[in-house]
Amino acid sequence: MLDPAGPAAETIARLWWIMLAGGGAIFVLVMALLLLAFRESGAEAGAGARRERVWILGLGLGFPLTVLAALLASALWVGERLLPRPAPEVVGVGAVARQWDWRFTYDDAPGRVTRGVLHIPAGRPVDVRITTEDVIHSFWAPRLAGKIDAIPGHVNVLRLEAWAPGDYAGASSEYNGPGYLGHGFIVRAHDPEAWRAFLADAPT
Repeated sequence: MLDPAGPAAETIARLWWIMLAGGGAIFVLVMALLLLAFRESGAEAGAGARRERVWILGLGLGFPLTVLAALLASALWVGERLLPRPAPEVVGVGAVARQWDWRFTYDDAPGRVTRGVLHIPAGRPVDVRITTEDVIHSFWAPRLAGKIDAIPGHVNVLRLEAWAPGDYAGASSEYNGPGYLGHGFIVRAHDPEAWRAFLADAPT
């Protein structure tokens, strides 16, 4: 997840680091306030009470609320960027889950079906239409995109893209019964020549 191999995963990883930094800043401030509270002496109780109001209202509430609002805005911005939008050369594929495999179909290769391996072209956006034949599953290729649920009777669309050819691990990251830990798949990104060869091998 923190070693992205595509634009969507890179955006998600950047948001993760931003949230870690924001959460760390709040944690450090809260620990500092706690240490200051223990150091307060009885002789300074009057002045301490005034300072306490400043620390609690200004930094104890104001600072965390500001950081959390910034994190919320960042998350909303990232979520908007990850929505599938019309784009040139988008490749369409279908993904159907069931216990315990994934079946993939290809708009550019009618009749071609693969199991356990999703083939895509490297360097091009791919819209994956995801559903399931039985229970809820979850489609996740951590280095390429976020995860999205496969829901019976419903189709969710996830856009992913691989910068370079190669194999990328995928998982069904939703508990769906005994055996789900082995319910994975591979995303295989091809260079242009290998992608053309894959499409040409489709049944006629």
